[in-house]
Amino acid sequence: MNGHTAKRIKFKIALDADKYLSYYRGSAQNIVVRTEDNRNLKFPASAVKKFLTHDGIFGLFEIQFDENNKLIKIIQIN
Repeated sequence: MNGHTAKRIKFKIALDADKYLSYYRGSAQNIVVRTEDNRNLKFPASAVKKFLTHDGIFGLFEIQFDENNKLIKIIQIN
């Protein structure tokens, strides 16, 4: 079973701009979210920076990572 299939996990984020800025400024480097299948998922705050709006980061996202659990990308679903 040596496929190169990316693992995909869905999760929601509701993070206002001030809260995100505390991550971005370095007081916390990782964001922890609860996945749709009820697991905790931790990833670098910088991985969702491109989704930051004036209000913050909100929505349903999908994280993709390889067989070594290395982050490939995060996409916004809605």
